[in-house]
Amino acid sequence: MNRDAEIYVLLTNTGTLFSKTIRWYTKNMLNHASIAFDSDLNEVYSFGRKNPSNPFFAGFVKEDVRGEFFEHSTCALYRCTIDHSAYVNIRNQIQYMEKNRDQYKYNLLGMLGIMLNIEMKREYAYFCSQFVASVFEQSGVNLVDKPSLFVTPADLEKTALLELVYHGRLHAYTGCPEEIKATGTFRTA
Repeated sequence: MNRDAEIYVLLTNTGTLFSKTIRWYTKNMLNHASIAFDSDLNEVYSFGRKNPSNPFFAGFVKEDVRGEFFEHSTCALYRCTIDHSAYVNIRNQIQYMEKNRDQYKYNLLGMLGIMLNIEMKREYAYFCSQFVASVFEQSGVNLVDKPSLFVTPADLEKTALLELVYHGRLHAYTGCPEEIKATGTFRTA
């Protein structure tokens, strides 16, 4: 029996200098992408800062969205329903990355590649939206119709495979009671 499973894509704007630079170039409000295995956002993974106070030390991270780094973040949380085998494949990929996190780096050159429309693939290196698209793609779920090296958070916002669950302040969502979350899509100011 192959049952469906839910997985989440979290897009955020942290307000950091790096985030503001990306926003200046893309004109998009949300510019960081992560994968979450639960709607409560207890298991959230991405490529970003390994130490919130040091933007130059980046790679594969398990994010603490309740922490100070995300305190003033705005977000959009999307749900994706996939078959169980794709879910298990995504979980296995992320478990492998977590176990081997020291070999993974942030693909800053890949972001430059987006700007120049040139594929700049580096082994064991991802930027956040490339990571999200790649992990889904390697599990047989193509979120967008382009190579993961060119996927931006704005592309993830537009895909029909993701259903908006929440848009607003991240800490307002993480502090929200379960019974309100269970009612479905809601927005805050």
